[in-house]
Amino acid sequence: MIPLTILIIAVILAIIVFFMSARIVRQYERGVVLRFGRLHNVREPGIRFIFPIVDVMIKVSLRIVTMPIQSQGIITKDNVTVGVSAVAYFRIMDPVKSVIAIENVRAAIDQIAQTTLRRVVGQHHLDEILSDTASLNTNIREILDVTTAEWGVEVTLVELKDILLPDSMKRAMAKQAEAEREKRAKIIAAEGEALAATQLGTASDTMMSHPLALQLRTLQTLVEIGVDKNTLVIAPAPLVNSIGDVMNMIDREAAVAHMRAH
Repeated sequence: MIPLTILIIAVILAIIVFFMSARIVRQYERGVVLRFGRLHNVREPGIRFIFPIVDVMIKVSLRIVTMPIQSQGIITKDNVTVGVSAVAYFRIMDPVKSVIAIENVRAAIDQIAQTTLRRVVGQHHLDEILSDTASLNTNIREILDVTTAEWGVEVTLVELKDILLPDSMKRAMAKQAEAEREKRAKIIAAEGEALAATQLGTASDTMMSHPLALQLRTLQTLVEIGVDKNTLVIAPAPLVNSIGDVMNMIDREAAVAHMRAH
């Protein structure tokens, strides 16, 4: 029979070997196994066993990683210094390349993203950077994709997060915006004056063809002025005659209506 001490030692060694060889690969991970320093295989999610000492498993996450790109001073094409920060989203598509081809994927992407951001933004004018960020984001992402494809990484999205302008440039842009608003206000006022002049011309033509219309308009103006009881209105003689003409016209219309009624 096997001595009890040897049996206990064997059981303890078996437990130690089990825990040294067992690896749990999560659903969002892949396990890259190197045997004697050479690529052996890639393990899928679940509990996986390797040979202790002989094998080394490197777990690689396939989830999308959010990586901020720190703000840095960039000189634009029109010689304006701006501080630009961004954020990049990437994920590992090939676990083997991410382990074999590059030492530290995250650090490498961080550095290449900073240099690409500086190069792309420096090729544009300030107005283009402020108004056309969508094309800048696409351009940066495409450049990063070409570089990171060799590392088994896909850059899914790049977004400019913040653009810091010098105080002098902010003041200049504020003055420009104010001048633009004043220009639009003057244009609108001029268009209103032109429209009013056109309508006044049409009204004057109508009054010229109907002389009494001018007199009626004058009477209406007098009524509006007379709202204030302290107002004294002096009517010239021609206006009095015109008022008489209007009253006579009203009497004639009333007489005609009376005759038609009988």
